[in-house]
Amino acid sequence: METNGATVVISHHIREGRDHDYEQWLNEIGPLCRNARGLIDWQIIRPIQGLTYLYTVIIRFDTISNLKHWMQSDDRKQLIEKIRPLLAKDDNYYINTGLDFLFTSENSTMKPPVRWKQFLVTWSAIYPLSIVIPLILLPILKRLGFPPIRLLDSLFISCAVVALMVYVIMPNYTKWIKKWLYR
Repeated sequence: METNGATVVISHHIREGRDHDYEQWLNEIGPLCRNARGLIDWQIIRPIQGLTYLYTVIIRFDTISNLKHWMQSDDRKQLIEKIRPLLAKDDNYYINTGLDFLFTSENSTMKPPVRWKQFLVTWSAIYPLSIVIPLILLPILKRLGFPPIRLLDSLFISCAVVALMVYVIMPNYTKWIKKWLYR
């Protein structure tokens, strides 16, 4: 049984001056999406008014099959056809599953690496961080007056590890080993 979540990132470039119409369309498609089987949540990143015309919609589902079911549903297809006159570019989206988001490249047409490579790369990045971060962070927390509570320490350590993995380590590490990773 599938247990990995799945995410779709949809980019819609809206024609100038059509923001209001697109917002109305979001109000129409929103309830249908929220009632889709397996929906976890959805987020809308709106354009900067007067500067950009790109809407980004991020939708998370519990399984890849539920996500694909929504993306291929008649309801969505009909509403995409309805919105086409508002779009400056075609309906553009990509789907990520599990930890695939850590392995996205600038070329969104590339498939994520095979799972065993994702495992090795993620493990080889997390292992040293799980050793070094506590050595650095625990003395700082002690100096700041935080009581030595294991759960609280773990909270700060895991937050630091995840932040470093997502924003610093993986973007650079995957570039460094790109040839092997995507082979």
